[in-house]
Amino acid sequence: MSSDYSARHLSVLEGLEAVRKRPGMYIGSTDSRGLMHCLWEIIDNSVDEALAGHGNEIGVILHPDGSVEVRDRARGIPVDAEPKTGLSGVEVVFTKLHAGGKFGSGSYAASGGLHGVGASVVNALSERLDVEVDRDGRTWAMSFHRGEPGFFEDTGEPTPDAPFTPFEEHSELRVVGKVAKGVTGTRIRYWADRQIFTKGAEFQTDELLGRARQTAFLVPGLAIDVTDERGPEPHTTSFQFDGGISEFVEHLATDAPITDVWRLTGSGGFTETVPVLTEGGAMVPTELQRECQVDIALRWGTGYDTIVKSFVNIIATPKGGTHQTGFEQGLLKFLRQQVEQNARRLKAGNDKLEKDDVLAGLTAVITVRLPEPQFEGQTKEVLGTPAARAIVANVLTRELGARFSSSKRDDKAQSALLLDKVVAEMKSRISARAHKETQRRKNALESSSLPAKLVDCRSTDVAHSELFIVEGDSALGTAKLARDSEHQALLPIRGKILNVQKASVSDMLGNAECASIIQVIGAGSGRSFDLSAARYGKVIIMSDADVDGAHIRTLLLTLFFRYMRPMIEEGRVFAAVPPLHRVVVMNPGSKPNDTIYTYSEAELQGVLATLKKQGKRYQDPIQRYKGLGEMDADQLATTTMDRRNRTLRRVGLGDAENAGRVFELLMGNDVAPRKEFIIDSSDALERDRIDA
Repeated sequence: MSSDYSARHLSVLEGLEAVRKRPGMYIGSTDSRGLMHCLWEIIDNSVDEALAGHGNEIGVILHPDGSVEVRDRARGIPVDAEPKTGLSGVEVVFTKLHAGGKFGSGSYAASGGLHGVGASVVNALSERLDVEVDRDGRTWAMSFHRGEPGFFEDTGEPTPDAPFTPFEEHSELRVVGKVAKGVTGTRIRYWADRQIFTKGAEFQTDELLGRARQTAFLVPGLAIDVTDERGPEPHTTSFQFDGGISEFVEHLATDAPITDVWRLTGSGGFTETVPVLTEGGAMVPTELQRECQVDIALRWGTGYDTIVKSFVNIIATPKGGTHQTGFEQGLLKFLRQQVEQNARRLKAGNDKLEKDDVLAGLTAVITVRLPEPQFEGQTKEVLGTPAARAIVANVLTRELGARFSSSKRDDKAQSALLLDKVVAEMKSRISARAHKETQRRKNALESSSLPAKLVDCRSTDVAHSELFIVEGDSALGTAKLARDSEHQALLPIRGKILNVQKASVSDMLGNAECASIIQVIGAGSGRSFDLSAARYGKVIIMSDADVDGAHIRTLLLTLFFRYMRPMIEEGRVFAAVPPLHRVVVMNPGSKPNDTIYTYSEAELQGVLATLKKQGKRYQDPIQRYKGLGEMDADQLATTTMDRRNRTLRRVGLGDAENAGRVFELLMGNDVAPRKEFIIDSSDALERDRIDA
């Protein structure tokens, strides 16, 4: 490498060259994520038109050849000449960086596009881009090859491999058809450049559908159709919602509601100094009066998961920003005041709420609309406008204050339930912290505050220790004799525990069985659960092999799923598999009899048929285990507890969201869907599987 370094070593990239040289700066990456970002740039231009009240239909088509097309019925890109460059509006939009109608010219009051680089960046990173505009009674068209305008000589279907001739002296915006007077719209189809994007980058259908659904929620009345023609049969999915973000919150929420969906709206003004381009071409700092419109929909549910989505001019801000900070700070401050005012009824003491307490079980959508918002970077993931923080907090405080002081019966009841919930979350957090500090392995010189019925193991090696949750004292007595006392601990429960899918956090903590399980595992519950503090490497649910045993196992799994989910996610929860039958094979002479255990009726019949074929006799009647208490210690150890012979079923969590829906269906408050599920599934039930 030469040490010589002078001005001739510097490179000046003109026009779209910079985009092709450093695409990551504009679209984040060159994999599927960057490919999708390009598509969002085109779709968001159409959405900005709908947001401004022009057009209520957008169509997205994924073609089999890898191209994508976006159609709208908005005003259409301007086709007249732009005064400074002399180029048509279409060419300016697609070839000039930082050019567009969103720099305060009055075309858009609020828009997602700000920097004027979206369409031109997509064009620069496309092997071919075709645009058609319906305007002024005509259809205008122009094509580009890697950002350069020109003409493709197509012989059939358009393709990026067709011969391309660039315009040399001047560009031409061709007229390719006529449309009825008043008909306007834009159609953009492009082929992503495989020189830029990595091999394997492709459009993600699920992500596209999720974003389309989200946008339809944010712009009420906007119809978005997504058509995927890449499979054997074209498939179209349509989205249109009139309920706006209230409907969005209902779609996002998965737990049972504590409050209805509350809609909080308002606005606030602020002053901002921005550079404004004068007619003479000079940039002059100008103080402008801005207005920020705030629209929030939120509800609390019985769970502890938090779903908060924030948007600025319908652009998602997944990493938050000043508007989300204002929301969280305003919510915490307001609910702290309410708890202090009702401290006596709530028995809250002097403890203060924290952010996690008020966000537990919250589902919220925060939207703000303001002209020329300040984002951090082109990907627009974080809002930086400072004034948004105070405006959102003020709107939230004012609207929630009206809700809490309302004389309506529903508002009073729901406000009281919400305060009960956040205080219960606070108490749960404090209790869990105390447990975490005190719940550790006790040696012989220390006293233990663990439940009296816990039969602990001697080993302090968490990785090799196991906690068996057993059904009843009779099973406990047998399991005590059958266990490996060095590594296996036992905790008995009395029958069916509380159904925590229906119960509140405070009810769950107040239930002796649930509290004992959480205390024995020693890692806390809910948000404060710390997997590294768990006292056992495995938790094994050992219930009887009957309907009641299956019910108890389901209730226990519901408890783990709701309040100790990391245990399941890490594969540390198991179900024991005890045998159903014991077949004693009688051997001739003094030879000891053989014992065969079977785990299903079909397996039993197969074993008996094999024995008959071999001419062997067996004791009749065959022992059928109705419960673990019917086994003696040797049998229980051999079949269910001895690590060398036992069978365990690991409880997995492939898809937490789908699992949550199933738990809500089978164990939740809403009876009607569960009844429909039972009726619809009745045909699949085999009578032989009923343990009767």
